[in-house]
Amino acid sequence: MFRPIRRVKREIDIKLAKELLVKERRGVIAVNGDDGYPYAVPINFIYASEENKIYFHGARVGHKIESIKSCDKVCFTVYGNECIRDEEWAPYVSSTVVFGRCHLIEDQDYAIKLVRRLAMKYYPDEKIADEEIEKYGQAVQMFEIEIEHMSGKEIKEK
Repeated sequence: MFRPIRRVKREIDIKLAKELLVKERRGVIAVNGDDGYPYAVPINFIYASEENKIYFHGARVGHKIESIKSCDKVCFTVYGNECIRDEEWAPYVSSTVVFGRCHLIEDQDYAIKLVRRLAMKYYPDEKIADEEIEKYGQAVQMFEIEIEHMSGKEIKEK
């Protein structure tokens, strides 16, 4: 159902692909947008390895949520781990690509717990996170991506 990585020697171990999901702070979600055009937007996220899901937040209205409600199939990508090895300027970069189904989280109590987990990834301390959640938590819509397929690779940018 999902295509294998074409250049197999660039594929990284799935464990490294998952580590990239844990480590990186931002990714890009692509949805099936208006009139068949893809719509890709950067998001903050958390990867829950024990659940094999990705969680993120968004508005309750707009292009992204309307697209997800219309078609739950999404693609999510992160990249990073840039490093120089062989030459002075040509970096290696790793990426992880996820295909899955995206759903709204309807249980508001569960959504607030996820908002807190997400906040702890991005805020410098619990106090600031709790203040923000108190102010804005009820307005946030949380989403989950149920991962159906994941792959990772490393490329040299030369």
